[in-house]
Amino acid sequence: MAVALVGPTASGKSAVAHQVAKDLPGFVEIACVDSMTVYRGMDIGTAKPSPAEQAEVPYHLLDLVSANEEFTLSQFQAAARESSDVIWALGGAVLYVGGTGLYGRAVLDNFDIPGQFPEVREALETRRDDLAVLYAELQALDPTAAATMEPTNERRILRALEVCLGAKRPFSSFGAGMRTYGRERVVQIGLDVALDTLDERITARFRQWMEQGLLEEVARLREGGMSRTARQAVGYRELLAHLEEGVALDSCVEAAITQSKRLARRQRSWFGRDPRVRWMTSTDQAMEEIRRVLESPDGFVRD
Repeated sequence: MAVALVGPTASGKSAVAHQVAKDLPGFVEIACVDSMTVYRGMDIGTAKPSPAEQAEVPYHLLDLVSANEEFTLSQFQAAARESSDVIWALGGAVLYVGGTGLYGRAVLDNFDIPGQFPEVREALETRRDDLAVLYAELQALDPTAAATMEPTNERRILRALEVCLGAKRPFSSFGAGMRTYGRERVVQIGLDVALDTLDERITARFRQWMEQGLLEEVARLREGGMSRTARQAVGYRELLAHLEEGVALDSCVEAAITQSKRLARRQRSWFGRDPRVRWMTSTDQAMEEIRRVLESPDGFVRD
């Protein structure tokens, strides 16, 4: 049995999932579908479940690698499959929770994920200063993939080009493409929250994180080294600008809040395009629907 709870950052997904798992002890276990909570030490700014919360209900896919290591989509998919198999073997149900849309689709839609091409990647890395040119090349090779990413997203542009050149097929052809949706393998429940409410929550949450020591967390991670992917996490990237470039802290905080709001809008758009998501307008409604799915034939994974 499985169900997925999706939606933008600060929509309340984590609290809903935690409560459902608490209400159904020994049955529901949470699989966190997030590209940044896989990193050890990235706790405050990723809204990672606290040690106390992790002691209350079983969580999976957290703290898989050090923040100075790269962690790929295919590695995450493999880890998610392994965790799910363990939960099902013990007779439990998986509650997938997260806002990283690509990671979610890789797991829920069982994507065919392209391999790694180190030599191609190395050659592209030498040209990373010409990002506009690289993006234009991606538009020519794979306009579908290019349309799904911002021209400033260096990490995604390089990866897409690496696959186009290394695999000799469009990046968007893997996983049937980002804009096509197959049959529903796992029911997805979306938590719909108005943008003005999300904005208020994001602002208040980030300022609370700063009071809880987010800047100090980023400083510790920086000392131990951070991978290129970890450094791009919203909130961490902006505070690194303060620590490494001397940008005024207040400006970095405001930039982080702005980028978090933009992230929420991209996530809403991503999940909103998926016609299979069943949208709920309140946390109570979402919890009720999750329980209903898990107690009905809808909860079976359709492979």
